[in-house]
Amino acid sequence: MRYDRTVRLAADFPTAVAAVRRALGDQGFGVLTEIDVKATLKAKLGHDMEDYLILGACNPPLAQRALQADRAIGLLLPCNVVVRRDGDTTLVQALDPDTMVTLTGLPALQPVAAEATARLDAALASLT
Repeated sequence: MRYDRTVRLAADFPTAVAAVRRALGDQGFGVLTEIDVKATLKAKLGHDMEDYLILGACNPPLAQRALQADRAIGLLLPCNVVVRRDGDTTLVQALDPDTMVTLTGLPALQPVAAEATARLDAALASLT
């Protein structure tokens, strides 16, 4: 089962991160959390790796609707978006919102997932 929606950009990492933030904002998502995996693994384990950033994106109206359908859905919120170097390109990967429907089996989450998918797809498409 695929659980990601991915685009590959011919942009450097800082440029890609800035573009992703703008694209998410244009679709009503704010970034609530940011995890610099590269810096964390270097600081905690002395491990070197490629640039790898996890952005916890949230669209408050969609989050509210999902939480009304299932309070435990917070385990799958916010929508994680990964920006990472892959050779000479940068990958942008978003968690497929349909994952929450598949995992929970709750039909009430389908409209929320559909709207989140449309918004995330629009954000990703605007990057290419």
